[in-house]
Amino acid sequence: MQAVQFDRFGSPDVLGVRSAPEPHPGPGEVRIAVRTSAVSPVDLALRAGESPSRDSLALPHIPGVDAAGVIDELGEGVEGFAIGDEVFGAVDVARLGGASAQFAVLAFWAVKPAALSWEEAGAAGTSVETATRALDLLGVREEMDTTLLIDGATGGVGSIALQLAVARGARVVGTGRPGSEEFLSGLGATPLPYGPGLPERVRALGISRVDRALDVAGAGSLDELISLTNGPQSVVTLADFTGPSREVRLSLGQFGGQPDGRHGLAVAADLAEKGLFHVPVQAVFPASQAAEAHAAAGTGPRRGKTVIDLTALTPGL
Repeated sequence: MQAVQFDRFGSPDVLGVRSAPEPHPGPGEVRIAVRTSAVSPVDLALRAGESPSRDSLALPHIPGVDAAGVIDELGEGVEGFAIGDEVFGAVDVARLGGASAQFAVLAFWAVKPAALSWEEAGAAGTSVETATRALDLLGVREEMDTTLLIDGATGGVGSIALQLAVARGARVVGTGRPGSEEFLSGLGATPLPYGPGLPERVRALGISRVDRALDVAGAGSLDELISLTNGPQSVVTLADFTGPSREVRLSLGQFGGQPDGRHGLAVAADLAEKGLFHVPVQAVFPASQAAEAHAAAGTGPRRGKTVIDLTALTPGL
């Protein structure tokens, strides 16, 4: 098969489309002919050689953790799905490599709703899982009257967490850079400028309390988020590794042995069919421009995900 890959660490220019062995699904997995795959922060870190996984990464490596496509092989024990089904989900990169290829094996997935474009679906998998996992940890539930502050609400995960929290009935305050106010309010949040001084700016909005806080940005806001809420037990971070030293829960990837949010994919699909959820996509590039896609994903400001269209690699798809 043909796949986007790199055989050395470095700038986006190390990426190219070359031949690679085809993966095949194991028990409980499916293989898809890939239509689209997103560029995630983990992909940028791995390619640049800045990830803690650098020393254990086999080269050449195919990037991409999110994907959408058409099932063409079923693993043992998979029920309720058939060859030809359109799905979206995520791969287990450590086991079988990434999704920016003709074919990819999904570790978890859901039926792609017609309401989501291929570009949106290809960007949804890990963002929905991560956002669902964080909201579950924070105890944001439909029966609660919750005000949630999301620090870093414009990116791939933040924009998804914002929508899923609103769907659970939460009032969401989302931080973003100047100029992102319309984007955030369009997703259902009260926009707030990004950066130090969060407590003062929250009070200036007339908000008397913040019940929960989610740190997506990892920009050093944990102490302020703790002071805004009921304490460190009301804060979850996805990006600040100093969290545990502050008694703040640090939630890592879906293969980290923690309770995961895979069930959120079906929820997001249902919300999309009802017109209550979409996946912000910042830009779309063909596979031949994977280097440009990585360069774009690595520069701000971010408003959603950068997507790679793989259809040119699979004739007839």
